[in-house]
Amino acid sequence: MKILLVTDAWQPQVHGLVSTLVDLVRQLQVNGQEVVVIQPGQFHTRPCPGHPGLELALFPGARLRSLMDSAQADAIHIATEGPLGWAARRHCLRRGLPFTTAFHGRLPEMLKTAFGLPLSWGYALLRRFHQPSSGVLVPNEGLLSRLKARDFQHLRLWTPGVDTHLFALSDRTRSLAALGPLAHPVSLYVGRLSAEKNVEAFLSLDVPGSKVVCGKGPMASGLRARYPNVHWLGELPRHELAQVYAAADVFVFPCRGETQGQAMLEAMACGVPVAAHPVDGPLQLVGQNLGGALHDDLRVAWHDALKIQRHQARDRALLSGWGRSSAVFLSHLVVLPRHRRQRPRSDFGVRINEAGAITKLSHKRHSVVE
Repeated sequence: MKILLVTDAWQPQVHGLVSTLVDLVRQLQVNGQEVVVIQPGQFHTRPCPGHPGLELALFPGARLRSLMDSAQADAIHIATEGPLGWAARRHCLRRGLPFTTAFHGRLPEMLKTAFGLPLSWGYALLRRFHQPSSGVLVPNEGLLSRLKARDFQHLRLWTPGVDTHLFALSDRTRSLAALGPLAHPVSLYVGRLSAEKNVEAFLSLDVPGSKVVCGKGPMASGLRARYPNVHWLGELPRHELAQVYAAADVFVFPCRGETQGQAMLEAMACGVPVAAHPVDGPLQLVGQNLGGALHDDLRVAWHDALKIQRHQARDRALLSGWGRSSAVFLSHLVVLPRHRRQRPRSDFGVRINEAGAITKLSHKRHSVVE
């Protein structure tokens, strides 16, 4: 099967959704599927307001239509609700092409926090976006229930996986050369440093040992100034991030609005138990006293998480391997009727090759994108 994936989130952006989509594409290719990715790097872009480092495609219509038509895809999946997502949706509707979409994050809540947009307006906008979708992929049952209550249709449960080879079990905590000796227990947060992530709840947590933070975001400089005793590592490549997980005793996830929680899966895969609030995301991925501990009081969750054995956390993560996750993803796709598939054109899509590089695709040749 040849799958066309349209996404506003892609490398070199570094966040959970990008990691999820890159891992998904690699696993699909391992399984013998061909995947063409249309992403912001193929267009003129501009920074997303309030989110430095996130680039949005600028007026993508004509070029995106050409890229979609040249792909000759068997199935189309629109992963995000950004400019590329809206343009791809519009093209599919005009051509009468079925497609699936995904609801990855609580965008209405983020819009309310950042711009004061009422929640009802945000959900109405996204309901309109997803309404013609043949299947809306949702990462957990709690979010699926909430979307159903808001009259979203064609909802399908799909939990993204975790790379259990890269994020391997560490039977005991390892030292991290970049930081030198750390006082234990080592508490770790990995993720974006922004208001909706509730990071300050972790930074102000009254617990012994050391605190380590990996990530960047609009609140980074202010948080660094207020919490100088925290070890700040910034944004790291994923292979280095795996070493940081291995150095931690507990992973603290303070966010109350997360829907996917890729960092929680990565931590558990390395044997690091999670301390989090009992909200959607942690409830489904971590469970109580399985991959970590959940409590309304994050300090209580932190102490309980330290009682979880590392192999228990790893076992919980193994339930979310990419083999199973990619199979479920494929089962939700809608195959285009043959008479609806596009004719080849001279424009290009992209794919990930075996080495992880992004490659252009055409019906004539392949070439590496620098």
